[in-house]
Amino acid sequence: MFPCVSRGMWRAAAVHTLTSSRRTPACRLLTTRDCTPPSALADAETIFSLSSGHGRCGVAVVRVSGPSSASTLRCMAGLTRCLPPPRTAMLRSITDPIGKEVLDRGLVIWFPAPHSFTGEDSVEFHIHGGSAVITAVLQALGSVPGMRPAEAGEFTRRAFQAGKLGLTEVEGLGDLIHAETEAQRRQALRQMSGDLGRLYQDWSHRLKRCLAHVEAFIDFSEDELIEDGVLNQVDTSVSYLRAEMERHLKDERKGERLRSGVQVVIAGATNAGKSSLLNTLCQRPAAIVSPIAGTTRDIVETALDIGGFPVLLSDTAGLRDSSDLVEREGVRRARERVEQADLTLVVVDCAHVPTDAQQAAAFLQGHLRSVLPAQEQTDTAFPADRCLLVVNKTDLLPEGERQKLDMELRRVPGLPPVCLISCHTDEGLQDFLTLLHSSVKTLCGDPLSGGPTLTQARHRAHLQQCVAALAQYKMYRDTDLALAAEGVRLALTSLGRITGRVGAEEILDIIFKDFCIGK
Repeated sequence: MFPCVSRGMWRAAAVHTLTSSRRTPACRLLTTRDCTPPSALADAETIFSLSSGHGRCGVAVVRVSGPSSASTLRCMAGLTRCLPPPRTAMLRSITDPIGKEVLDRGLVIWFPAPHSFTGEDSVEFHIHGGSAVITAVLQALGSVPGMRPAEAGEFTRRAFQAGKLGLTEVEGLGDLIHAETEAQRRQALRQMSGDLGRLYQDWSHRLKRCLAHVEAFIDFSEDELIEDGVLNQVDTSVSYLRAEMERHLKDERKGERLRSGVQVVIAGATNAGKSSLLNTLCQRPAAIVSPIAGTTRDIVETALDIGGFPVLLSDTAGLRDSSDLVEREGVRRARERVEQADLTLVVVDCAHVPTDAQQAAAFLQGHLRSVLPAQEQTDTAFPADRCLLVVNKTDLLPEGERQKLDMELRRVPGLPPVCLISCHTDEGLQDFLTLLHSSVKTLCGDPLSGGPTLTQARHRAHLQQCVAALAQYKMYRDTDLALAAEGVRLALTSLGRITGRVGAEEILDIIFKDFCIGK
């Protein structure tokens, strides 16, 4: 146990210590979350907006949030006495507060603070979704003194400032709104529910604890107020944290890829049927198809949902040497897109594949080397998770030759997965789609299994800075403890830029809790 001193005296000394000139002031730990005082919230403007989708619909929801919400509800819903019970729908006539004209008849719901989405007094008007009704209600709200239309994302911003949502949860909500596939919805919902935020908050709490212990050791070890072994505990915690963060970063960008879509590129020689494959997959004539070699000059893109996973499919110019300046530019763009691809579909015309098994293997390996970037090749194999070999136009082969070619290609070692298809007859297409779905799923991962994954490039950048800062702690641990503490502080700041909050007061609270310095 430590000798007990006055809590007030120690807090004053700790505040002076954390803001001393020989180390970075603790107030700099404040990051993206604003510390909004209650008075500022009370003076906030009342905002309103259409919260449901634009366009004609059965029911539209107009949301109001701010200190004037209650008075707005009274004057527009004709409530002279009590407000409705909280979170209970009430059928009322919606009237213009100035002209007293009835605008619509709908439901009103009252959400008193702090039990609302924004943490403020809020009201929802559930009205009919015709454009004239929506316009009339919004104009009526705009005529109420102290009311103004909300800016983009302002309701969610207020929820964040009120502590109703963390920064990662806000990002998850945005991803959920923009989710276009089932897997994107699952990942966004998991993030919005707080899984990722809880992981980062746990790391943040452990870093605060480490920093508090190091700061206390620096300032009170000479007075024998700190027990032996404190720094050893910090060493262990920092080592574990760094290892956990490094494992988290080694996710092969699965969460980011699922959020933005898997980049799948169709590449190969001219007239191999690349544009036909694009049209077959998207089930519409997205690209021009003709027997003339070099028809496709530029990148043709289309977004697809492959078994619940988002895919951005790109058709590219045929790869060949050309004296045509436009075609050469198309080939350059095609090679650039292949280098950026998550998955490359290398399309080959089956008529160009030799009938002899050994010659066919040598031909395909040479073709793959001419299409794929050098960094994705080895002397003996090609990446099975980044490439699929598609042998097209099999309808031109007799059945026996097609089956023989299929069996022989499957025996060739070092080739990526092979599919024999015909875009003309759809032969082999189902097997190809199954293989494509499996590849895309591997690249994205299962959003519901394992730990939460990184979904934003900014998360990755801040975590990399955090890992580098923890390396600084290890570097200076035995030579300059103040610089080592600075490394922990920088790590905490980097992590705080993800979670949205970290402050000096929290560090002081941990010190008071963990050390018996006063009662």
